[in-house]
Amino acid sequence: MEIELKLALHPRHTARIRRHPLLRRVTPEQRSLLSIYFDTPKFDLMRRSIALRVRLVDNHWIQTLKAESQSVGALSSRPEWEMAIADGKQPDFSVLPQTALDLLSGIKLKYIAPVFTTEFVRTTWQIGNQSAQAEVALDIGKINAGEASRDICEVEIELKSGIPAFLFDAATQLLAQIPLHIEPRSKAERGYMLSGAINPTPVRTMHPAIHKGQTAGEAWNAIMQAGLVQLVINIPGFLENAHNLEYLHQLRIALRRLRTGLLLAESFDLASPAWEQSLHALMHTLNPARDWDVFLHETLPKILAMLQDSSGPSIEDTTPALMRDVATHSRRQAQTLLQKPAFTQLVLDIGRGLLVTPANTHKMNAKTWAKIILEKRWHTLHKHCRGFVKLNPIELHQARIAAKKMRYAADAFALLYGKRSDHFITVLAALQEELGRANDGRIGMQLLQALPKRSAAISFALGRIHGALESETAHYATLSTTHWQQLSKTKLFWH
Repeated sequence: MEIELKLALHPRHTARIRRHPLLRRVTPEQRSLLSIYFDTPKFDLMRRSIALRVRLVDNHWIQTLKAESQSVGALSSRPEWEMAIADGKQPDFSVLPQTALDLLSGIKLKYIAPVFTTEFVRTTWQIGNQSAQAEVALDIGKINAGEASRDICEVEIELKSGIPAFLFDAATQLLAQIPLHIEPRSKAERGYMLSGAINPTPVRTMHPAIHKGQTAGEAWNAIMQAGLVQLVINIPGFLENAHNLEYLHQLRIALRRLRTGLLLAESFDLASPAWEQSLHALMHTLNPARDWDVFLHETLPKILAMLQDSSGPSIEDTTPALMRDVATHSRRQAQTLLQKPAFTQLVLDIGRGLLVTPANTHKMNAKTWAKIILEKRWHTLHKHCRGFVKLNPIELHQARIAAKKMRYAADAFALLYGKRSDHFITVLAALQEELGRANDGRIGMQLLQALPKRSAAISFALGRIHGALESETAHYATLSTTHWQQLSKTKLFWH
């Protein structure tokens, strides 16, 4: 089983790695590595999350088969089989153990052929203490697929023996002097992307690995792990494909789920982790970029359609460019933040904290804990929605937050209840969506008020949009009343 942390850095910072106090007293080893990755024309191995490569090391060919990995933030672990073979023209399946061959069952091995290569120089340092031993590797080179190529510049810290916490401690020491950033994708995954086998898409909600046999602490740990993985796995997409607005949306959902997990942990009477404030600050910093995404691509088009037949200056000529400039600035700020060492440290801190189950949580099973949480969330939502039709904007905002927290808890525990939870979650989602649209309108009005009024025409146009938003927001609040009435009559699946 391979357990490692993988982080990326800009090539201009590689000299800092070599001078770092953690490594400079260790004699490094350096070797050039050529790896050939194999698959079928239909990428059957990739579809099973299997990586098969043959690597040339010191004039010897080494074959490696890796199965599907499990990740917690930057930390990943995966089954791996490695052995020497005669040459690198084709894999040698005869040397694989039966457990590895079982993973290839049904795949026509004769069709397996080279797909892409990686060529890089690897510098390694062996580090350790009484609790663990690890290898730090600096890889610099390229991934090649046909005429396409992509640079490699990353640090891998692989556990050789001992406790995984040592990897996080070593990464934190490196991060103190080197601006490392999150790169959750393996070289194989990036090679497949370069080959056109993978079309990257945002990763939506990942259901936590919860089951009835768990303790409450184990269930909480699974909830947090799912949120962390969803956060980390969407980082490259947001940095490289910023035009796809869903990446940022899923990043913020992951952050909310992590914050929800912290709130759930209050039932264990645990002390708040040191990284709680960093998580809150990150969410606050990403909010403007997402608010502008929603306003420009969801809210504003409807408003412009409503106003297009009205008299007055053309809104299209006076305001959207100004709004896009502000939105672009907010997005760049968000991207910059996610490449800073502070964010990398946050991911490391959360991942390290999830290596162990919270203390004093073994006395309660997962389902008992889930029922307590769901009941509490339901009573809170019911309280905020009482007299729904008469709620003012502030009270509607509080109801939206309560509905959101109820939704995250219901989603987290849904696997414990199976299909019994489906109808409740569907109706709850409808309520949350309408309350969210009303909130989007209110946020839109705030964004408009903060824009610089550079001319009388712009001020007039923004005023028209603001007025239309007020009307539209009131409409969504009315729709929310109907959804709440439906939800209040829905059977509670945890009863």
